[in-house]
Amino acid sequence: MKIEIYGQSYNVHADGNEEQLKELAAFVDAKMRMVAEATHTVDSVRVAVLAALNIADELHTLHSRMEVIEGPLQERVEKCVNMVEKALEQSA
Repeated sequence: MKIEIYGQSYNVHADGNEEQLKELAAFVDAKMRMVAEATHTVDSVRVAVLAALNIADELHTLHSRMEVIEGPLQERVEKCVNMVEKALEQSA
């Protein structure tokens, strides 16, 4: 399939979900345009690198938030499983 990012066309193979790939291409395109506007940069390679750093920062932030949520949640799940296992052992 053909996608367009920052004025350049790319032929890519979509394994299954073409709609998702279109959304990702639109996301990258929007990030590049935002970076280009904010930095007044026209060099597409520089814009791509700065956009990639921006996206990587967002991803890192989301991973950090997920770890903060998953840690305590995992502990609670383990406690619940232990309680259920003990209750089952006592009723047997």
